[in-house]
Amino acid sequence: MAPENFTWVTEFILTGVSDRPELQIPLFLVFLVIYGLTVAGNLGIITLTSIDSRLQTPMYFFLRHLAIINLGNSTAIAPKMLVNFLVTKKTISYYECATQLGGFLVFIVAEVSMLAVMAYDRYVAICNPLLYLVVLSRQICLLLVSLTYLYSFSTAIVTLSSVFSMSYCSSNVINHFYCDTVPLLALSCSDTSFPETFIFVSASTNLVCSMTIVLVSYFNIILSILRIRSSEGRKKAFSTCASHMMAVTVFYGTLLFMYLQPRTSHSLDTDKMTSAFYTLVIPMLNPIIYSLRNKDVKAACERFLSNVCRSFKSM
Repeated sequence: MAPENFTWVTEFILTGVSDRPELQIPLFLVFLVIYGLTVAGNLGIITLTSIDSRLQTPMYFFLRHLAIINLGNSTAIAPKMLVNFLVTKKTISYYECATQLGGFLVFIVAEVSMLAVMAYDRYVAICNPLLYLVVLSRQICLLLVSLTYLYSFSTAIVTLSSVFSMSYCSSNVINHFYCDTVPLLALSCSDTSFPETFIFVSASTNLVCSMTIVLVSYFNIILSILRIRSSEGRKKAFSTCASHMMAVTVFYGTLLFMYLQPRTSHSLDTDKMTSAFYTLVIPMLNPIIYSLRNKDVKAACERFLSNVCRSFKSM
């Protein structure tokens, strides 16, 4: 096709989670509940870890930022997704698509890094408890979180620049419920070898480095726990990292399921379901995991609610 016959794309059409009309309203209600619980749960974690004096430790500082990341990740995807369940033409403008992809990349890369930071936090707390507040001083905590956000922004900017420096012409139907790199590049009429290589190397490096930190940290944590003589001591030590272990298992399990599928059984429908899980369901589950498995968070929630009740009674 000659260049003068190209129709340059100014907007994209998202196919959504399902193209069956009878499922649009039920799916809208399901994902509305999921997003509502995500917002409520993560705002609750952010509030409690900000105002409760007993939750001013490195562990809860990192948990607060994980909640911010989870809230940002789901908010980058869910509002547009919910609107598209209710409209016939599921369009998204070129720049809105770039903004959504940028937001998603920032928060997903930040989550991968933050889980590794939190694993290191648990390693120091259990393996070097006497040096915990020295090794993870407020300055070090701020530095680790700042580097996490700086790295995620840098990765997102480079990825976004490489994806949207491609030419998009004629076809504009994205087979997904949000703007993601793989279905977007599939529509490009340019040579996509550089962005595809960069995305593959970046995603692989992020995943391998993060998982290595998590595995090494928990290997040492388990060795330290096994050295504790009393069963009560082992139980207490394990309980301090149980919530994070569960969150890490769910998150990395989902990503590994997505990336390690055999090519023969790989499908875009499976990618959609997996993407929905780690962009919408996991951000909803994390506050539940950290609330149900953590006595400090439950106690802080009870104190907060009792203070709110007393405030209303005094009015």
